[in-house]
Formats: sequence, structure tokens, C-alpha cells
Amino acid sequence: QVQLVEAGGGLVQAGGSLRLSCVVSGSIFSINTVGWYRRAPGKQRELVARISSGGSTSYADSVKGRFTISRDNAKNTVYLQMSALKVEDTAVYYCNMLGLTVYWGQGTQVTVSS
Repeated sequence: QVQLVEAGGGLVQAGGSLRLSCVVSGSIFSINTVGWYRRAPGKQRELVARISSGGSTSYADSVKGRFTISRDNAKNTVYLQMSALKVEDTAVYYCNMLGLTVYWGQGTQVTVSS
């Protein structure tokens, strides 16, 4: 059974930083593309960042230069380093993996205060 478990969310002031992590179990993590999505209140879920098995990355325009996605295949973990956080980054952040199907974590709340 594939499981994705996120951690690292919380409350931070604007301009601050947080690092999210997502541990994947039950799958061959190293061969799969993994990513982070977010859903802000009243908005649709959107892609934040994605990293392929080969390490290629892509980002939403709104987070380029501020967020960095990385992965540690030895730990079956994907990270999202978030810096220069803005109030509009407030959302529930979800880990996502493209395997035999699409897998999702339960989400972690990130709240950025002004």
C-alpha cells in the first residue's frame, strides 16, 4: 500500500521560511515523479513544484525563485523549501506522486501571517 506522509507545515510570518517534507512508502520512490500542490481557501488545487526521477524540476510562476523542490531517494523523501513566504502562499500543501496511478498525501497546513 502506497502512503505519502507530509510534515513541516505551520504558522510563519511573511518573509519567513518553512521546509515541508513528504515520506513515501510502499512504492519504488526513485523512479517516480513527485511534486507539491496546494489549495488555498476558495481556490482550486494548483501545482507548486515537481521533480522527476532524473532530478528535473518545474515550478509555478508564483513561487519561482522562492521555493525549491528536492528529493532524497535514499530516504524516499521529497522536500519543499519555501522562503520569502507571502500571505498568498497560505494553503494546504499536498504531496503527490505519479506511479501506477496518482497518489496523494493527506496535506499539511501552511499559514503565512502579515
